Amino acid sequence: MVAIAVELRNIEGTEAAMGWAGYHTIIVDRPEGKAGGLGLGFNGAQLLALAIGGCFCNDLRYVAESMGVQIRSLAVMVSVDLSGTPLIATSAAMKVNCTLLDGSDPAPLIKQAKESCMVSNSLSRGIPVSIENA
Repeated sequence: MVAIAVELRNIEGTEAAMGWAGYHTIIVDRPEGKAGGLGLGFNGAQLLALAIGGCFCNDLRYVAESMGVQIRSLAVMVSVDLSGTPLIATSAAMKVNCTLLDGSDPAPLIKQAKESCMVSNSLSRGIPVSIENA
C-alpha cells in the first residue's frame, strides 16, 4: 500500500490556508466576501475538479509513454456539479482534446488512461473519509 500526506495551515492575517506536499504549495480560500474569504486561492470544488483533471493529464502521459506514442497537444476541461445542503459534488464531467504527434487516433490512449486514473476511479467507487479532532 502507498500512502501520501499533505498539510494545511492558516496563512497569518487571512482566513485562507496554505497546503503543501513536499516542496509544492497551494493556497485554499473561499471567494471574496464569503465567510471571510479573500479569493486568494482555490476553493474545494475547484480543487476537486483540478484533482480529477490533473490526475487524468498525468495518467495520459504515463500511458502514452507505455504505448510508445507522444502527445502533441492536450486540453482537459472538467466541470463538477454541486447541490444540496450541505453542498456536495453530485457529478463530474471531463472533456479531453488530445492529438498525437504521429496523427493516430488518441481514443485507445484516452480509454486506457480512464481505466487507470486514480482520482476518478477512487471517486466513482467511493472512498471513506474520516475526520477527527487532533
